[in-house]
Amino acid sequence: MFKKFLKPAHLPAGADWGVLILRVGISVMMLTHGLPKFNKLISGSHGFADPIGIGELPSLILAVGAEVFCSLLLILGLASRAVLIPLIFTMGVAFFIIHDNDPYDVKEHALLFLVPYITLFFTGPGKFSLDKKLF
Repeated sequence: MFKKFLKPAHLPAGADWGVLILRVGISVMMLTHGLPKFNKLISGSHGFADPIGIGELPSLILAVGAEVFCSLLLILGLASRAVLIPLIFTMGVAFFIIHDNDPYDVKEHALLFLVPYITLFFTGPGKFSLDKKLF
């Protein structure tokens, strides 16, 4: 069942190129948000939001895990649907909890990441991915 979950869907050739561009592009953009958090984590400065009540340090670790490590795996197309779950969760928390009372133009940033992640979850990583080679 897990193999079926990770197996990419068969898409037309043009769609495979589009999914590759979306997957790599959105991941590179997310890395620009995750790397400063990673630097904050390794420098020992752990002040961070605690939107779900687990503490600042665990929240920072989860955000770094999603925004850096999951993004790197998504660029490679490795375990794509599985790594999209933490990314979707992180952007959902940012949109619905952290920026809940903010105006839409502030919330929009999280939504602009959330929509492609959900799209990629349903399409899979496409033909140009390690998932395709492995599964």
